[in-house]
Amino acid sequence: MTTLARTARYAKRTAHLRASTIREMLKVTQQPDIISFGGGLPAPELFPLKAVAECTAEVLDHYGATALQYSVTEGVPALRTWVAQRLTHRLQRTFAFHDTIIVNGSQQGLDLVGKVLLDPGDYVVVANPTYLGAIQAFDAYQARYLTVESDEEGMLPEALERVLAGADAPPKLVYLVPNFQNPSGSTLRGDRREAIVRICERYDVVLFEDDPYGELRFEGSDQLGLSSYESEGTVIYSGTASKTLAPGVRVAWLVSKDHELLEKIILAKQGADLQPGTLTQHIFLQYASRNGGVEYEAHIARIRQTYHRRRDVMIGELAAHMPPQMHFNRPEGGMFLWAHLDGVDTEELLKISAEQKVVFVPGVSFYAERDVHDGMRLNFSNASEEKIAIGIERLAGAVKTYLQR
Repeated sequence: MTTLARTARYAKRTAHLRASTIREMLKVTQQPDIISFGGGLPAPELFPLKAVAECTAEVLDHYGATALQYSVTEGVPALRTWVAQRLTHRLQRTFAFHDTIIVNGSQQGLDLVGKVLLDPGDYVVVANPTYLGAIQAFDAYQARYLTVESDEEGMLPEALERVLAGADAPPKLVYLVPNFQNPSGSTLRGDRREAIVRICERYDVVLFEDDPYGELRFEGSDQLGLSSYESEGTVIYSGTASKTLAPGVRVAWLVSKDHELLEKIILAKQGADLQPGTLTQHIFLQYASRNGGVEYEAHIARIRQTYHRRRDVMIGELAAHMPPQMHFNRPEGGMFLWAHLDGVDTEELLKISAEQKVVFVPGVSFYAERDVHDGMRLNFSNASEEKIAIGIERLAGAVKTYLQR
């Protein structure tokens, strides 16, 4: 069969799919001598293995075969109730059981929202840079992108208004990670939040608040969520257990007051996977509810403390070893630090650093137009403090080699 014939067998939308730099990098990081600042991986030594094993036994003892059986598409009712109650407290706005659905990881939530909202050629509005996984999800539905200027305090509302007003067709979706953004680590300033909600309300565009890191603040003060504000527009919130328990459980949630949109998502989910995993939903809920939630809160506190120390070590090592061409931020939480190297193509730098057994994610992957080449995302959550120190020293050596070429 000719190459042309093979190409013709695939749907046209597959031409828009991009390989994940991060997923490909994970293959490299399986080598034991590689220090990776690349993947967005939680610290595995913090996974509560003993408690998860106990909770699994408790679930099977209590629910029996029901925990292994098919369940409803929307998710286990008790877990949906738990999500609604937790967000009512965190976002300071009342949410109910019927405002929530459970999905298989927040990445599925992105995919399902894209599936029900986007036709080929529709615009999605994103910060610049933005989360690579969102770009991948929306690429599958042949989206086009409008990028909005951001600074160290997140998306600029006036820039968002200009983009929406100047679009040649009404955008379908505005996508934001307001807390400790992936990749930049920035947090959307408090007074910008309601402004963005109101702009989206006026332009009747769906606002997607992706909040996987919101509970990982270890410095500064919590901000109201975008979903905290009453709005005549549609705001959809995405949260996950991946960063507070473990990504392998694949438990996440979408929450919105727009029940028509949620119903469309439920129908799309039925065609995708029928339902989220029954057993893992019960296990997560059992752990999160144990001892009145005290155990879960203590676990999250340990995560915050560990990541706080690791961020401080990374910042200290960067300040000690990097040349003046590097500029980096100080995130107040989350898992990532963002750096720029003036005049450096970080994709080329990665080739050198990989030879020196340290890797990161080049910043170009996070720009929808792939037009900025001097940035890098550094993950501080996954490596020990000792490895962070060694890895940054290796990375500084790679930078020196690049600059001397």
